[in-house]
Amino acid sequence: MSRTIAVIGGTGPAGMGLALRWARAGETIIIGSRDAARAQQAAETIRQRVGDTTRAGAPAPHISGLENSAACAATDLLVLTVPFGAQAALLKELKAAIRPGSILIDATVPLAASIGGRASRTLGVWQGSAAQQTAELVPKGVSVAAAFHNVSADILNGDGDVDCDVIVCSDDPKATEITMELAVKIPRIRAIDGGKLENARIVEQITALLIGLNIRNKGHSGLRITGLPKEAYRSA
Repeated sequence: MSRTIAVIGGTGPAGMGLALRWARAGETIIIGSRDAARAQQAAETIRQRVGDTTRAGAPAPHISGLENSAACAATDLLVLTVPFGAQAALLKELKAAIRPGSILIDATVPLAASIGGRASRTLGVWQGSAAQQTAELVPKGVSVAAAFHNVSADILNGDGDVDCDVIVCSDDPKATEITMELAVKIPRIRAIDGGKLENARIVEQITALLIGLNIRNKGHSGLRITGLPKEAYRSA
């Protein structure tokens, strides 16, 4: 089933990478940005990389770029990929544009800036996690799922398979299900139900650990969960 996905903050590395992967899988993509022209430029870049057909041989999906509020108004499936410092202000700005009943997938990690522009520790969030802050700020009736924190943006923006599990946390089973379905559209990703949204704080913190590993070892590490029964893993 093809969906229209609006990637809010989609001109950054994580947003571009997820948009590229889902476009290759045949999903309709809207790139959201504060600057509509920048969003359109990012959409064109993805169109050129996808080409005329998806990897399954189907015609290339529609890929467009819109200002963030217009992107929110255009679909009820949103993915938030912005730096933590911009998260709260942006959600307050977009609140009126988010459709009732929407699902918002939050990939925000509350990272602290450090010398040289790299961050390898997380900040405390009063609500418990960045995802819980999002849930507090979106309109009533909007479901929030936390996911994609531990996937390397560099790998997403490449052409190879993504060797990583995606842990999905949400208080809404439907939001969990849809997020897991989207995750496994990316080659080699497995999706795992991580339980309630409050568990997102643990998953967000793992990102800082992975960043530290990557800095020390000059790599692009991901996360694999082992030892669960096979039915716990969702894969393509």
